Amino acid sequence: MNAQTTRKSPLLPAFRSRNYRLFFAGQGISLIGSWMTQLATIWLVYHLTNNPFMLGVVGFTSQIPNFFLTPLGGVFVDRFSRHRILIGTQIIAMIQSLALAVLTFTGMIDIWHIIALSLLQGFNNAFDGPARQAFVIELVERRDDVANVIAINSTMFNGARLIGPAIGGLLIARVGAGYCFLIDGLSYIAVIIALLAMKIKPWKTTVTNGNPLQNLKEGFVYAFSFPPIRAILLLIAFFSFFGMQYTVIAPIFAEEILKGSAETLGFLMAASGVGALASGIHLATRQTVMGLGKLIVSGLAIAGIALIAFSLSRLLPLSLLAMLFVGLGVIFVIAGSNTVLQTILEEEKRGRILSLYTMSFLGIIPFGNLVAGALAHQIGAPYTLIIDGIACIFASIYFAKQLPELRKMVLAIYERKGILATAKR
Repeated sequence: MNAQTTRKSPLLPAFRSRNYRLFFAGQGISLIGSWMTQLATIWLVYHLTNNPFMLGVVGFTSQIPNFFLTPLGGVFVDRFSRHRILIGTQIIAMIQSLALAVLTFTGMIDIWHIIALSLLQGFNNAFDGPARQAFVIELVERRDDVANVIAINSTMFNGARLIGPAIGGLLIARVGAGYCFLIDGLSYIAVIIALLAMKIKPWKTTVTNGNPLQNLKEGFVYAFSFPPIRAILLLIAFFSFFGMQYTVIAPIFAEEILKGSAETLGFLMAASGVGALASGIHLATRQTVMGLGKLIVSGLAIAGIALIAFSLSRLLPLSLLAMLFVGLGVIFVIAGSNTVLQTILEEEKRGRILSLYTMSFLGIIPFGNLVAGALAHQIGAPYTLIIDGIACIFASIYFAKQLPELRKMVLAIYERKGILATAKR
């Protein structure tokens, strides 16, 4: 019976769940708008200030709340309904995008408006990030589908990353950045409708004892006392600092180095989306979580080499090819690490550990953005990315040496949870 069920299981088993299908549809539409807004924001900042450092400042303010507030957000997520939290965060995100649209259309937009609204976005994301990652596990009917859900989410995110910047670049060049913000704001309606249409079981909190600070301490102790979780969090923090700096200084390459326009920036970001989408599809169609450690190591090396190649390129086709491999490597690292983490952590601490993951990922990016903006201003954007690429390559070598010991610990958990048996079937 089990063998027959296994043979008949669909290629993308996560879509067996109605709630996840709704989530996928709503998020797919909204994420395209989000990527359009991200592109429009950095383009607008650069043209308002003509200062690479201000790109870093805006990137810093939009993400820094993740560093300080996300752990508390994780405690909040383990105590209250993740479904209701997400409805609230989506409404706030919609208001933020529509405010940007109104300010841009009326000609009142100034750099301090962008910084203030980016800060609001950061506060909102500190709760939205851990809630979203923990909630998506509730949407699948079978625990075996968790790895597939994470991979599909990555594919969806990067499909939007491919489409959003391409549309955004064209819109900015033709009608202005305001329309990107407007479309993004309206796209949140799809997410809110999808969330309201879901049939969610009554919420049962996984945290009943202790005060929030005690719960927070428990999460930290659990995460950093177990080597595989600690290694993932430190690896993601390092990669977020060095490997993601290219996103904030991309306008410099598009306009000054490649002598292009907003469309060029859109094409560059879309090229990274193509690579990211390819890696997401690969992860989504994998039949097992086994071997993800090697994939993460490979992703670090690929991203590092591609960043160096992109920094040295002065031809658009070569730059697009390099960005494709940057996107490929980034998702192998980010989605691969997320998948391993989701499959080894304890359920009652899921919200808190995923909040630490979000802090290591999104919370460290602002520091990288700030340093990237400062370095690009002092030594130039190409040299900045060369440093980033070298750092990623060295990280891949270091993590590869740690992999055998970490793998033994992870396999012990997989065996206890029955994941090894599922993989063998």
